[in-house]
Amino acid sequence: SRGLGDVYKRQSMNTLVIVLIAAVLLCCAYVFYGRWLANKWGIDPKAETPAKKFADGKDYVPTDGWTVFSHQFSSIAGAGPVTGAIQAAVFGWLPVLLWVLIGGIFFGAVTDFGALYASVKNDGKSMGLLIEKYIGKFGRKLFLLLCWLFTLLVIAAFADMVAGTFNAYTEVDGALKLADAAKTNGAAGTISLLFIAFAMVFGLVQKKFQFRGWKETVLGLVLTVAALALGMLAPITAGKDTWTYITFVYIFFAAVMPMWLMKQPRDYMTTFMFICMIAGAVVGLLVAHPTMNLPVFTGFNNEKLGTMFPILFVTVACGAVSGFHSLVSSGTSSKTVENEKDMLKVGYGAMILESLLAVLALCVAGAAAAADGTPAAGTPFQIFSRGVAGFFEMFGVPNYAATVF
Repeated sequence: SRGLGDVYKRQSMNTLVIVLIAAVLLCCAYVFYGRWLANKWGIDPKAETPAKKFADGKDYVPTDGWTVFSHQFSSIAGAGPVTGAIQAAVFGWLPVLLWVLIGGIFFGAVTDFGALYASVKNDGKSMGLLIEKYIGKFGRKLFLLLCWLFTLLVIAAFADMVAGTFNAYTEVDGALKLADAAKTNGAAGTISLLFIAFAMVFGLVQKKFQFRGWKETVLGLVLTVAALALGMLAPITAGKDTWTYITFVYIFFAAVMPMWLMKQPRDYMTTFMFICMIAGAVVGLLVAHPTMNLPVFTGFNNEKLGTMFPILFVTVACGAVSGFHSLVSSGTSSKTVENEKDMLKVGYGAMILESLLAVLALCVAGAAAAADGTPAAGTPFQIFSRGVAGFFEMFGVPNYAATVF
């Protein structure tokens, strides 16, 4: 059995085949299982949604279905599906792939869709109020306490990650000096700040002119490209502490501003970048079709992470199933859906796309690994970013622009 296990560890596979299998399964899940759930639960396109019933111009804002989809997808698909899938690959790529597909189709997408559906059908109530209605006040208090603690943890972790990503300095022998990636990191930081500013411009323009369809798309693309171009021309050189303060100031304003002013337009613009990143990874894998160099399966125990059960399922949350997504579904998306028929693509569809992103991250990491199965150096997000940047360079995109993007 030991010899057979070693054979499993050495098996390699074309990453393109993995992506195609995953894409077909996820698409079929959306078309058949997702629609079956929608029919079973009962979607009424003629029903008045909370966004229309309680429209206040702040939280309850009737919004086009694809814009709500963009908000949902951008909110749930940050670094989570990339980081989790790559970290958990220490157990082998097959366990990660199986959990992403099974979890995403039957658990994650159902949870997100279910939370959205329950909230829309209950006047846009958030998850805490839904728990109070169906379980009781004590259950609501426990849930809110958990959310408060969870939010503190998430904010701290992601603020540290963001500040570290934009940090232009590195410590050498106890002294700070400009890092080799200072320009790239600084440009990424500038782009992020411009994204916030341009998102607010986008929101104000949308508020006044109510652009839909191609007009909204063109405006979003123009502002996205402008943020990228200007950001690369004027990188900000700042340390991690400075970026940490900036990040927390942003978090405060993002929490109190009306949905239409920043969060919706920001997520709409961010979705263009996600789509380009996913498309770049897919086309890169299609053209280069590199080998999956990570081992298929390494065993049920890992020296650093521990046992596969439960570590695999804790590490790969976003991309498979994450309770945090229910906060997005019931907290913001349910208050902006203008027609119940949009709930399928917003709730189920956004999660399916996130699962595909997790599979792509796994394949990019597998392509970046050494031929003997040794993982590439760097954080999971650095590995993914370098891999996607390499694919963009294949099509003539300069290294600086590809890496910053």
